[in-house]
This record gives sequence, structure tokens and C-alpha cells, in this order.
Amino acid sequence: MGKRRRGAKGREPRPYRALSAPFVVAPPTGCRIRTRLHVSPADAVVLRAVGEHLGALAGADLAARVRIGNVPTAHNRRAERKKALTAQSSSRWAGSITRTSEDQYQLARRALNARIGSLRQAIATLTARVAVAPGSRERRGRRWVRGYADDTERRAKQQRLQILHGELRRAVRERDSGRVRVTRGGRWLLSARHHLYDTATAEKPLTAADWQAQQEGWGEVWSARRMFLTADGEAGAPFGNYTLGIDPANGSIALVLPDPLRQAHSNAPRGRYVLDATSAFGHRGEEWADRIASGASVRYDITYDPAHGRWYLDASWSTTTKAQTAAVPTLETLRRHPVLAVDVNADHLAAWVLDPHGNPVGAPHTIPLELSGLPATTRDARLRAAISRLLHLAQQHECAALVIENLDFADARATGREKLGRGKRGKVIRHLVAGIPTARFRDRLSGMAHHVGLSVIAVDPAYSSRWGAQHWLNPLKEQTSTASTTAITGHHAAAVVVGRRGLGCTARRRKDGPRQTAATTALRRVEVAAVRPEDRTGTTAPAPPSHHSPDRTERTAPARTSRSTPGVRQTRAGPPGKHPPHGPTTVRGPSIHDQLTLFGMPETANTGQST
Repeated sequence: MGKRRRGAKGREPRPYRALSAPFVVAPPTGCRIRTRLHVSPADAVVLRAVGEHLGALAGADLAARVRIGNVPTAHNRRAERKKALTAQSSSRWAGSITRTSEDQYQLARRALNARIGSLRQAIATLTARVAVAPGSRERRGRRWVRGYADDTERRAKQQRLQILHGELRRAVRERDSGRVRVTRGGRWLLSARHHLYDTATAEKPLTAADWQAQQEGWGEVWSARRMFLTADGEAGAPFGNYTLGIDPANGSIALVLPDPLRQAHSNAPRGRYVLDATSAFGHRGEEWADRIASGASVRYDITYDPAHGRWYLDASWSTTTKAQTAAVPTLETLRRHPVLAVDVNADHLAAWVLDPHGNPVGAPHTIPLELSGLPATTRDARLRAAISRLLHLAQQHECAALVIENLDFADARATGREKLGRGKRGKVIRHLVAGIPTARFRDRLSGMAHHVGLSVIAVDPAYSSRWGAQHWLNPLKEQTSTASTTAITGHHAAAVVVGRRGLGCTARRRKDGPRQTAATTALRRVEVAAVRPEDRTGTTAPAPPSHHSPDRTERTAPARTSRSTPGVRQTRAGPPGKHPPHGPTTVRGPSIHDQLTLFGMPETANTGQST
């Protein structure tokens, strides 16, 4: 019985986990476009009055919904709440408010469940490490659990463990009672109210005027965040919305006023107010115009940006119905074409084009992605610019899809600092994980790729970096042209593994050496000897092995002359152990006639199944 394989420092390596199957990311099911409203002072007064009035009603309705608790949708008393709100607004404003309250409550429930799961994972990690003596390690099943460095750190973790147990009990009580915590306007902005002096940009100590300006600035942002100006669309309504209608002919906007504000601000029949500002959608404007012309529903949201003093109008609609799903191509169809494999990192995107057989084509690509320390709008713009470069690169190489990792770091984010290292190094790792725009990148990429006719394949991210560095990094450096200005890193090797996994090829390369064992060679000799000379119908020589080139015969040394035919010199093929050098583009496999002839690669490829 052979010895069991050992890992680093004599430890028994952990078993590989099963990889989830690749899948095609579904395209977005909705659309949202935005335009700026150049409102007049009178328009600003009316919009602010309507938004603050409806915002107060929305806050009261959300509190009423929270008091009802976790009940089925049929028992949330929405009709009763809507009837009470209609008297102070209108039936359609009331419908939008109650729908938003239900969405906020359900979102808070999901966030509470995620918080409970995060606390349980952190408690399990702390409990396992606290049970081990400081400076030692113990075996738990197939894994080793290492204790903390010293008694001081262990006591600190024990205190944190008690705190987490208390938070978990409180969260479970809230979940069981149906209670949730929701802050309209944002909890972060509410907490910032208690630190206005510390976050002030003026020179300290603040004067009375500076302090007053700081408070007024916070109050303006708080009021803008809590305004409610959301009008849900209705199918069959004029221009797709009864509450807020936009005429596509001239862009005029008519807004239904709440009942208490009609007498003071109405300037149109049936309690409406027509804004002096007009709207014009540049992006996907034709699609919006076709939709409202056909009577399809369109939702509108009006928001205010106090930092720049601007008003914005958003139009959104669903591109699918409940009985209809978005059509996506199958994996088998996409795997017949080249793909662009992408490895997402905190500060750049590493990409490489792969042919249908999983071989890297051309040079690697690195797209910078500097997002750290920038405002949210700037980060989103830079992310869109990077995705646009990816899509242009994919179109340039006639790729059918982009292959990315299905990254969300759910487990790592849930466990948090209890698992992602300790001290300064742990903070660096956590900051790095938090800086990778996984969810935003995936959502933006799927939407933008769908509009240009490309698909997105998501694969399991397990072992991509490890296997890329182990099996692909050095061969890629050897085989890539020296004229390439892009330095090949482990991220490019990981991108190759990601792309091969999406194409259904093996992520790990085979080891060096001959592809025919002694058993297969002996079997071939037996098969050849079984054919009688009189059965041969031609002079065709036996086909060479797949790892030899058909025309590779050379004189390596004077051959032995046959005794029966003196003076005749024979040539023989090279030694069976010799074969062309191979790199990342010469993974052994069956010969395929339709394969692309790539740089530095013979006409063989690996078409094995994924591992």
C-alpha cells in the first residue's frame, strides 16, 4: 500500500470540493433610463411639497407594515392601508406607497436573515479557535484548527464571542417576532448626524455660521432622501402612466397632485400640475417612445440631488412578463466560438482570448480599474468604461461570450474578520476583498453585453488562481511572444483557467511525458501482427501516434544495416519518448481538423471534460 500524499509541512491536504457547473447568465429583465429636468423655481416648490407630503405618508405606512409583522401577502392589510392613504393623496399614489412599503419590509427581512447567518459563521469560527490552546493546533476531522497566538488575543476573542452571541439572540428574537429595522433615508446618513462636527470641511473650531451651515446642509440631504416621488405605471393608461404622464410629442410632464395640495398648486384640469420643464430621453429614447405609444406601463421616479441642485427623472419598465423568460443561448452553442476569459481583481481586469478548444490566442490584456477612494458615481463610470473595453475586445476577436467567475465572496464577507487573517495583514486582505466590485461588475457586464449581442458565462471560481499559477503561468511566459508589452501575471493564468472551465475543458494541464504507455504500445503491436500480409490491400503505412507530426522523420544516427540487404541504409523515426515541446497551447488530445492554427501551437488540442 503506497504512502498517502502529504501537503506543505507534512500536513494532509484538504480534499478538493466539487465544482458547480457553468451556466449562462440571464440578461436583465428590466430597463431604466435617466434624464435631467431643468425645473423652474415654481416647479421646484411644487415638487418639494409633493415629495415631502408623500414621504411622510410613506413613512407612516412603512411603520404600520412593520407592526403587522411577518404574515402572508394576503394578510398584510394592504387594501385597508391603501384606503386610508387615498384620502390624503390619490388611489394611485396610495398604491405606489403600499407597494414600496411591502418591498422595503421584505428586503429588510432578507437582510436580517443574512445577518443571522453571518453571526453564526463568525461564532462557529471563533468557538473552534478559542477551544484550542494558544500557540498550538488540533485536528478536527480532516482539518487542523490553529489556536490564537497568545492568551491576550484569546481573551479578546472570548469577549467578542460573548458580544456576538448577544447580537445573535437579539437578531433571532426580531426575526421570530416579525420585527425589522428600516431607516428611510439611510442609516449611514442618520448616524452622520451625530458626527457633523468631526466631518465638517470648514476650518476648526467652527464658527456659529459654519455650524449652522453644516446642520442645514445635512438637513437638506436628509429631506431629499426621504421624499417620495415614485409613480407606478399602468398598462392601457395614456402614455403608460396615469399619475405622471409625459407627452412624447413635446415632452411636457403632467403630475397628479395629492388631494390636500390641489387647491394651492393645481394649474391643469383634474387636479394636475404641468411642469415648466420638459423631458427628453437620449439613451434608448426610441424604445421608450414606442412603449408609451403602445400603451405599455412605464414607471417614473423623480429625485433631487442637493449637492448639485439638480432634479432627475428616471423611466423604467420590464422587458419580460411573468409567463415569459429571456431567451439565452445554450452552453453548447457558445462553446463553438471563441470566448474572452476575464479575471476580476481589485485594481485591474486580466483577460485572454481563448479559441473553442481552450487554447489562448494572441497576447494577454490588462485593463486598469482604479476605484479605491472615489465617489460612487465616478466608480460606476470607470467600471462602465472598463466593461466597454472588454466588449470591444470581444467583438474585435469575434467572441460569442465572456467567461467570468461567479464571485460574490458570500462566505468570506459573512465570516468577516474572524477568518480573513488577523492584524495588519488581515485588514489588507479584507480591504482587498471589499474593493473587488463583484456584484456591480456582474450586473453591469450582463446588461451591457446583452445590448451588443454577447453572452456571459459564469463558472465556479474554485482553484482558478492556484491551478493557473501551478499549470499555466510558466508555460504562458515561455510561449507568449516577446513583442507583447503586457507582462504575464498569475491573474492572466487564472483567466485562462476560468475560460477553459467555461468551455468545458480541463482546467489543469496534463503532465509532461509520452502519451502512450507500455500497455498501449504492446496492444498496437499485437493488432498490427494480427493482420496477414495477403490481407493488405495497399501500401499505406500505419498512421503515426497523435502526438507525432506525420512528416516528422529525420536521420538521427546511422541505422543498422540488415544482413539480408547489405549496403542499404534505413532511416527510422525519433525515439518514442521524444515529442515536440508543448506549452499552454499544446495540451495533448485528439486531433481536430477544424481547429484554428494558433501562434506557437501544433494542430492538437485538449477537448477533455472539465474537472
